[in-house]
Amino acid sequence: MPELPEVEVVRRGLERWVAGRTVEAVEVLHPRAVRRHPGGGADFAARLRGEVLGVPQRRGKYLWLPLAGRDLSVLGHLGMSGQLLVQPEGAVDEKHLRIRVRFGDDAGTELRFVDQRTFGGLSLHETVADSAEGLPDVIAHIARDPLDPLFDETAYHLALRAKRTTVKRALLDQSLISGVGNIYADEALWRARLHYERPTANLTRPRSAELLGHVRDVMNAALAVGGTSFDSLYVNVNGESGYFDRSLDAYGREDEPCRRCGTPMRRRPWMNRSSYFCPRCQRPPRVSS
Repeated sequence: MPELPEVEVVRRGLERWVAGRTVEAVEVLHPRAVRRHPGGGADFAARLRGEVLGVPQRRGKYLWLPLAGRDLSVLGHLGMSGQLLVQPEGAVDEKHLRIRVRFGDDAGTELRFVDQRTFGGLSLHETVADSAEGLPDVIAHIARDPLDPLFDETAYHLALRAKRTTVKRALLDQSLISGVGNIYADEALWRARLHYERPTANLTRPRSAELLGHVRDVMNAALAVGGTSFDSLYVNVNGESGYFDRSLDAYGREDEPCRRCGTPMRRRPWMNRSSYFCPRCQRPPRVSS
C-alpha cells in the first residue's frame, strides 16, 4: 500500500498540473473504479462536469480534490495499485485505465486513474462543515499525520499511553496518527532502537517524542526522493518511480547486516505482514513472569 510520502508526491503533482482547471468531460471505463460513489459512474461523471478543481489536499494516505466554491470533494483511494496520472491528450491508453478526466482548456493534458487490481477508485463526497481544506465527511475520523502543522503531539502521547497496545500497532492506528504504514514504521522503529512489540504503556514522553521525530525524518527523506517504489505501481503523476527503497535501513533487509552494528537483520511475521528489525539494537521487551 502507498504510504504518506507516496501520496504526498502525487498530491504535489496534481497541485501543479490540475488545480484550477475546469472539468469538461469524465469517462468511467470500469464500474469498480467508482463503487464508493453511491450514484454510480454516470452520476459521478455528470456531477463533475463543469466543476473547477481546487488545490489537492491530503490527510495521511488519503487524497482529495475539493471542488471550488462547493461543499464537495473528489476522494481518491489508491488501494494497492491505483495511479493518478497526467497524460498528454491522445496518448495511448494504459491497459488498466479506469477513469479519464478531460479539461476545458488548451493545456493539452488530461487526468487518468489507472488501477491494475481495481482496489482503488474515485468518489464524490460532501465535506465536513467549516472545513477550510474541504475534508470529505467519510474520512473525518482519520487522525492528522505527523507532517501536518496542526498535529497535536501532546494529545498523541496521551492517547498512546492510554491505548494499551504495542508500539508498531499504534503507529499503524489511523485514529491515532495517519499516514504511517508498514515500511516507514519499521524504518522509524529501527532508528529509534525500539522493538515493534514494545508496549506503549511504558513509553516515556521523551521516547515517544524521539520516535515521532524519527517518523518525520524518514518521511521527509522519502519525500525528497519521490517515495518508495518496489515495482512499477508506485509512481508520481508523470509515471516516475521513487528511489527511497535504495536507502532503507530495515524493511526488506532480512539477513543483511544491520547498518549500525553489523548483526544480521531479522524478519518476523506480523499481522499478515512482516516486521524487519535488528535483534541486537532493537531487543524484544521482557516477558513478565
